Amino acid sequence: MSTHMQAALLPERGVVKVAGDDARHFLNGLATNDIGKVAPGTARFAALLTPQGKIVVDFIVTEAPAEDGGGFFLDCPRALAPALVEKLKFYKLRAKIIVEDLSNALGVMAVWGSEPAASDYGLSFTDPRLPALGSRVILPPPQAAEAAADLGAAFVEPEVYDAHRIALGVPRGGNDFIYGDTFPHEANMDQLGGVDFDKGCYVGQEVVSRVEHRHTARSRVVPVEFENAPLAGLPVTAGEKPVGTMGSSNTGRGLAMLRLDRVAEAMAAGTPVISGGVELHLSKPDWATFPWPGDTKAAS
Repeated sequence: MSTHMQAALLPERGVVKVAGDDARHFLNGLATNDIGKVAPGTARFAALLTPQGKIVVDFIVTEAPAEDGGGFFLDCPRALAPALVEKLKFYKLRAKIIVEDLSNALGVMAVWGSEPAASDYGLSFTDPRLPALGSRVILPPPQAAEAAADLGAAFVEPEVYDAHRIALGVPRGGNDFIYGDTFPHEANMDQLGGVDFDKGCYVGQEVVSRVEHRHTARSRVVPVEFENAPLAGLPVTAGEKPVGTMGSSNTGRGLAMLRLDRVAEAMAAGTPVISGGVELHLSKPDWATFPWPGDTKAAS
């Protein structure tokens, strides 16, 4: 039994189910990722965008096996589950689908820290964003502790998972970027497997393609390190100039939405980047392939 494995029920996550004959085709016409590649045990990270290309809600979508009734399950922010249901119903028109918010009955548990194991409880799948995030299990919350024990994982508080996520540099909507006001590139969805650039049309696609081809994503959520945590939501400045906003943090590490071009200028000039009187130091995540401030050349 692995002593390193940990599991946490994530109270801020909800679950929306989309089922019916047209469900896959319907979701594929709306989501930023290829829902054709979703299968039982295989998930995709995706978002629903405004026609202007901004994130309405992001989610991880998986499929239930036919013997368990099938259908697609969207692991999404719980606070946005009702809005996601509304939006899907708005686009439904005559599609043969049923959309339901199951957040009162089902929750999401994250399991990480060693090789992902399949749970016999609920729907389990590897987190499609980053292997180090581990796996997720959609299950009734009262079963979470038992499911964790079954996997040989220590059942811990959600803050422990949050610290793990922050250390990996993975943004969380609502904390690190604002829903309705952020492009997928700014939330690093292009880096974390959340956008399929080869798939056909979906709402907001033209904008996302343009940002990708012109390399015009100037702001991104990036990991930062500091002595004392600045408060989330505080402005980040370089000299007197605003360069971004502080997001979530945990013991010396955090995330901030920054204008990378302005940060690069500040670094070149030796100007400290500050939030709430605290100096921030950028820390490049190993998954980042975009041009990094201070790097002489972009990673290939």
